[in-house]
Amino acid sequence: MNAQLQTDFDKRILWINRILLGLVVLITFVPLVYILLASFIEPSALLAKGISLDPNDWTMEGYKRVFSDSSILRGFLNSFLYSTVYALITVALSMLTAYPLSKKDLPGRRLINAFLVFTMFFGGGLVPTYLLVKNLGMLNSIWAIVLPGAINVWNIILARTYFQGLPEELVESAKLDGANDFQIFIKIMLPLAKPIMFVLFLYAFVGQWNSYFDAMIYLKDPNLEPLQLVLRKILIQNTPEQNMVGGQAAMAEMKRIAEMIKYATIVISSAPLLIMYPFFQKYFDKGVMVGSLKG
Repeated sequence: MNAQLQTDFDKRILWINRILLGLVVLITFVPLVYILLASFIEPSALLAKGISLDPNDWTMEGYKRVFSDSSILRGFLNSFLYSTVYALITVALSMLTAYPLSKKDLPGRRLINAFLVFTMFFGGGLVPTYLLVKNLGMLNSIWAIVLPGAINVWNIILARTYFQGLPEELVESAKLDGANDFQIFIKIMLPLAKPIMFVLFLYAFVGQWNSYFDAMIYLKDPNLEPLQLVLRKILIQNTPEQNMVGGQAAMAEMKRIAEMIKYATIVISSAPLLIMYPFFQKYFDKGVMVGSLKG
């Protein structure tokens, strides 16, 4: 009888979980579909009818206006370069820092961990960081974008936890075969750490791809601007001001263009990440789960 009750209870819990997960998927999926469809619909029709399947209400003008700006392709390539270089540097530094910290016999291990955690909550601020970047001669260069935030303590903690979950017998066996610490790290640990490396790469790539504030502060050359900053400028330039001089028709047209560009830019800037994620999914799931098994 108790077994039957337990089975019924498990079924109810399973159905509740399915319903909750379905709601989460719905909440996530519906806005994506809405933005994608809205980017092809005339703003006046979108405002009056909502999402319309009438071909007369559809237009490609938003995308044409965005891609007619030659800075879009340049910004896309810049963003891809910055995000890739930043992610590679972040993963490399995180691995090199996390592996020694995963060893309990490392001298000063607790002090180093405490120092790293301290930097998560306290920083120098924008002005000292800007002065440091300026004094190092990195202003208006790729290094001003990829180096200041390359060390991420949270990524180090994730990687350290992952290394701690790997069997210690692998290290002991390698040492018996005459391998030194560097050889163990390169030939044994890094191949086993591919899942967490892909996770950290994805975290860093997405974070840098969506970033525009650092570029706005450190870059003055328009040819170096990333995609997000280019799209931001396009959107601002096509947004009418309250004190705009001109007729109501001109202002209405400006608003219409701004609305089309808004949805088109969201789709354009999000598309690379949506395309990239399926290729990382198996590593992402495994890396997150394995890295969370041991604290």
